[in-house]
Amino acid sequence: MKKIRIEERANWQQKVESAGFFFHTVEGARYWDERGFYQFTHEQITQDIEGPTQALHEMSMDLVDRVVNSEELLTRLAIPSRFHDLVCDSWKEKHASLYSRFDFIYDANGPAKMIENNADTPTSLLEAASIQLLWLEELIHQGTLPPTATQYNTLAEDLVSAFASFETDTPFYFSAISGSIEDRGTTDFLRKMASLTGIDARHIDIEDIGLTDAGRFVDLDGNWIERLFKLHPWEHMFHERYGTAITGSGTGFVEPAWKAILSNKGMLPLLWEFNKGHPNLLPAFFDAAAEKPVPTGWVRKPFFSREGANIELRTSDGEHIVEEGPYTEGPSILQEFSPLPKFDDSFTLIGSWVIGDVPSGIGIREDDTLITKNTSRFVPHVVLD
Repeated sequence: MKKIRIEERANWQQKVESAGFFFHTVEGARYWDERGFYQFTHEQITQDIEGPTQALHEMSMDLVDRVVNSEELLTRLAIPSRFHDLVCDSWKEKHASLYSRFDFIYDANGPAKMIENNADTPTSLLEAASIQLLWLEELIHQGTLPPTATQYNTLAEDLVSAFASFETDTPFYFSAISGSIEDRGTTDFLRKMASLTGIDARHIDIEDIGLTDAGRFVDLDGNWIERLFKLHPWEHMFHERYGTAITGSGTGFVEPAWKAILSNKGMLPLLWEFNKGHPNLLPAFFDAAAEKPVPTGWVRKPFFSREGANIELRTSDGEHIVEEGPYTEGPSILQEFSPLPKFDDSFTLIGSWVIGDVPSGIGIREDDTLITKNTSRFVPHVVLD
């Protein structure tokens, strides 16, 4: 694994925008960054990324099966008791999952270490599935990269295969918070993949979803929303105004309610407890003393933090790093600190995707700090021996 500097394409902004990628710049700074790429060997991908991704996915499914059969574990994960049946039934009735993303620390000098599982509302999908692949194809076409260069990236075709398992006789709604260019880009890409299978894929802003007196979720025309992909986390839905209507609404949700077990960081200590010593896991424990300073060599993470917010770590050398954010209440965990590898002046994180039950590709994020955030840069990759 190495990072290679390269000239960016002329007019790259227009090129990525023509593919629906309008959030390439965040707060005036680059989010998409093609001034370099990461190069992997085929063996590094298959043995160190793809294989561990499959193993971690299977361990995660085993964890869900354990949790849905334990009121005690559901409670430890801070899932409200009134939604226990919803979560458990969605698993036992085999409600389909579409995607998830593991975040890995990896530098090719040892096993990849999973630091979390983004299992409910992962983003960076459009840029991983489409934009970096279009970049690769253009660089091969212009001779900058050899014809033997590939990517670990079957995301788009695997998404189409996943959507093909859904019925096509009812509309499939895709929702995101209005005004979020990134979220809309993600859901528009998913709608495109779904439509390729013949699904009637429709967009609706989350704020525009209505609730009838009979307890049905409906669109602006009063049509029942029978199937809904929601880029909105279950832990929020459990506490929102219409949360209590979910169970009786008859709507099928993607991601399903059982993803609430994997979408909070409380799953990390449970995963370690049930698979202690696994080479792709870091030791993690429920934080019984959140009021005390983070111990040296550990990271404190709130159960429901996202995009690096409210992460606090103390390196093995005692350096103390805190990322502010809104997740100041609720339980937290402690995970053993393992530093992100540094390439040039950037700390690097690998996101490894699972579509359905299939490992499908990676996306790489860089940051100037040890905490990966929503503003961290996305950098393409190449597989080439």
